[in-house]
Amino acid sequence: MNVPLNLRYTKDHEWISLQGNVATIGITDFAQSELGDIVYVDISTKGKALAAEEIFGSVEAVKTVSDLFLPVAGTIIETNPILEAQPELVNSDPYGSGWMIKMTVDNISDVEALLTAENYTALVG
Repeated sequence: MNVPLNLRYTKDHEWISLQGNVATIGITDFAQSELGDIVYVDISTKGKALAAEEIFGSVEAVKTVSDLFLPVAGTIIETNPILEAQPELVNSDPYGSGWMIKMTVDNISDVEALLTAENYTALVG
């Protein structure tokens, strides 16, 4: 299981990377392996301001549909356009080309309160 040290994580298996006040968010390697082959990514919240832990979209795998939860409060400014045609990138490259959204973060210190790589690894075993 791949858990990059430079990212923060949620108990719901999202990762977040912060540059300035813009965050990139996706699901973890653990989450994509548990879901199985991802066939569709549905995110229709671009332009919306959401609170932490609100649902910002969903991923559909062969056997299940799973909601995606926003790690911190902010406004979604971009979705990954490649995922419409290639949702399987979430499986093959969850921390790279399989990213899901970019957002402006309301409070940067909220990101620091999320799980470190070490804490996330302990959570998922």
